[in-house]
Amino acid sequence: MSSSLVFRPATPADADAVAKIWYHGWQDGHLGHVPDSLVRVRTRQSFWTRAAQRVADTTVAVVHGEVAGFVMVVGEEVEQVYVSSDHRGSGVAGALLTEAERLVRDGGHSRAWLAVAPGNARARRFYERCGWADDGLFDNRAFGPNGPISVPCHRYVKALPHLED
Repeated sequence: MSSSLVFRPATPADADAVAKIWYHGWQDGHLGHVPDSLVRVRTRQSFWTRAAQRVADTTVAVVHGEVAGFVMVVGEEVEQVYVSSDHRGSGVAGALLTEAERLVRDGGHSRAWLAVAPGNARARRFYERCGWADDGLFDNRAFGPNGPISVPCHRYVKALPHLED
């Protein structure tokens, strides 16, 4: 992994880069694995709208001045983990997930969780390699313009022991 990797809170100026990574990554991992009702509302524009709305929940990974990926953490949930296609396989994803775990722990939680579409085998293998455990299927509620959309997902969990300073 590049020694130039830096994590920082996202700013409104990062929303465009986050939206691009999110849109392309979401299509890679979700098309064919989530209900059509969700695909219909996850238009290209929806990613730009949501990225701008979620800046406060977003931490970006920057490599050589470029946003290489991001995580969104709310409470004990790691809501989004995405890396640009240019940085896949470089170690950015693992570093981002470790940063997300730190954010959850720093928020006072001893356990983190995230949702993964059952057919997203690449993501499921990645989380398992990083020490996350599949806690079973659950009904994840994705928010759409007309209310929640039911999305069957696997809940992955990881205990986060308190690290001594």
